Amino acid sequence: MDLLLTRSLLAVAREGTIGKAAKRLHISQSALSRRLQQLAEELGTEILSPQGRGVVLTEAGRLFVAEGTVLVDRFDRAKAEVRALSRLEAGTVRVGGGATAVSYLLPEAMARFRKSHPRVRFRLEEAGSREVEQAVIEDRVELGVVTLPVYAKELEVRPLANDRIVLVAAADHPLAKRKRVVPEDLAGLAIIGFEGESAIRTLIDQALREAFVEVNVVMEVRSIAAILRLVESTGSCAFVSELGAEGRPVIDVRGLRIERELGLVTRRGRPMSAAARAFAEELAKSAAGSTRRSAR
Repeated sequence: MDLLLTRSLLAVAREGTIGKAAKRLHISQSALSRRLQQLAEELGTEILSPQGRGVVLTEAGRLFVAEGTVLVDRFDRAKAEVRALSRLEAGTVRVGGGATAVSYLLPEAMARFRKSHPRVRFRLEEAGSREVEQAVIEDRVELGVVTLPVYAKELEVRPLANDRIVLVAAADHPLAKRKRVVPEDLAGLAIIGFEGESAIRTLIDQALREAFVEVNVVMEVRSIAAILRLVESTGSCAFVSELGAEGRPVIDVRGLRIERELGLVTRRGRPMSAAARAFAEELAKSAAGSTRRSAR
């Protein structure tokens, strides 16, 4: 049903005469009469009945006005919401990321973005890099922050930041008092590790193998915050992102440098929402700032 015709009848119902309704709609009476006749023909029944100098709704007209009012209101609300989305006044940005991204990179970028776009909401999903990639492919999230490289052809990749992986220890751990150690000092070291299938764990394990070091992973956890709490409560050590060291002394292991590149992935060929597009730019700026600060 043509919304223009519906709005025409609603105007007549409110004003009580075709003349007043025509003025309200800024059209001629004859033009409005033609619209009303067209609507009556489409409905297959009379919708108006003359009464004195005006018109009244027939039973069919009253029914149509009741339903038409709901229809027009819904359309107007939907149009306003779509326009708000395009102007970044509203919307939901769906983001996925690993432990480092969710704990450190994304919160700062989200906070800054919401200062200028307070009606935009975020839905954040924490998962391993490969899981996040799949979530982007399946459109469960629009943006994903993952460890590079990415091999999925369905994804477009934008490098975000370099991230150094460092060794931290509990305050009372013997290694915490040493400024520098050698790889051999790590043999058999009790480690709180990331989950075995995570990209960051794979990177750490590979670096230790290449340095001919075998550590003792006593617990596996996804969350950086949980890892750091366990380090202190169990008197252990952990390899974590330098972004997440949170002021703890970093133990320098001579000859062992573990680095990775974090990137932003989106679904190739799928248009992003205006809010997601704008947030991607904010995230890129925020990530660059975070890595510069951690390098100091």
